[in-house]
Amino acid sequence: EVQLVESGGGLVQAGGSLRLSCAASGFTFDEYAMGWFRQAPGKEREAVACISSTDGSTYHADSVKGRFTISSDNAKTTVYLQMNSLKPEDTAVYYCAAAASQGYFSGSYYFLKGEYDYSGQGTQVTVSS
Repeated sequence: EVQLVESGGGLVQAGGSLRLSCAASGFTFDEYAMGWFRQAPGKEREAVACISSTDGSTYHADSVKGRFTISSDNAKTTVYLQMNSLKPEDTAVYYCAAAASQGYFSGSYYFLKGEYDYSGQGTQVTVSS
């Protein structure tokens, strides 16, 4: 059974930090690009960050660049999102997701298209002003 279990969300004041974790099981972790997307009420889903399974390269959305950092630990099959200098506009439900490569195209490509093979239940992040 595939599971992606997010943790680490919560309520924090603006300028604070949180570290999200996503523990994955039930699939071959290092064959998938892993990432985080977020969904805020009334807003479109946004790809926040992803990390490639092939070379460890990362993507961070412009809205979080310089503040958030994605990382992964293949031995623990866990992906992390370190969030610093949080802003009220970062308030959203954060989801972990996995995307496999298909043919020529990488898992990161599909993740950024919003085409996930697996996703978790989400963890709420609320940033107060």
